[in-house]
Amino acid sequence: MNLFRLAGDMTHLVSVVVLLLKIHTIKSCAGVSLKTQELYALVFAARYLDLFVHFVSLYNTVMKLVFLASSFSIVWYMRKHKIVRRTYDREHDTFRHHFIVLPCLVLALLINERFTFREVMWAFSIYLEAVAILPQLVLLQRTRNIDNLTGQYVFFLGAYRVLYILNWIYRYFTEPHFVHWISWIAGIVQTMLYADFFYYYIISWKNNVKLELPA
Repeated sequence: MNLFRLAGDMTHLVSVVVLLLKIHTIKSCAGVSLKTQELYALVFAARYLDLFVHFVSLYNTVMKLVFLASSFSIVWYMRKHKIVRRTYDREHDTFRHHFIVLPCLVLALLINERFTFREVMWAFSIYLEAVAILPQLVLLQRTRNIDNLTGQYVFFLGAYRVLYILNWIYRYFTEPHFVHWISWIAGIVQTMLYADFFYYYIISWKNNVKLELPA
């Protein structure tokens, strides 16, 4: 654990809180991609298969439970809640997210740290997380109507990954034999996908205008 890792975890947590605040308090999921939320639920389900068999720390276990519970709660709200589901933008959230799941699974079968079920699922979750934000970014680009909470959610989600990259850099120089190519490359790809959003988010914040992404 170091400052960058802790800041990354807290930023990730803030992104989830912001999204749950929007959905639970305002009773709206307008501008939120259900496809991305389903992918994140799959990411955490695949990554945390060791939840009840491998104890690292109380902090680690609590964070796993929080992300699992929150991701499936968000999917439930958007699919089943009688008020929230009416605000879901099915017309624009049409990214075929199923087509990115299979390539990630195949890649995990081919490139992993150890060819065991849990390690393959861990690699799968890393690859899938790298591209899980795509449906959300496409939705925002299509609608161009980005409210403050949705914009903040995506910003904090991207910031968490940037902080994790700083964490890896710090650990590379302070811990012997710290090399995790799978996480590193996937994390860089994931951060690059946010680059365009970051640019327009910062511009809108700087000029105090509504956030809009180019069509």
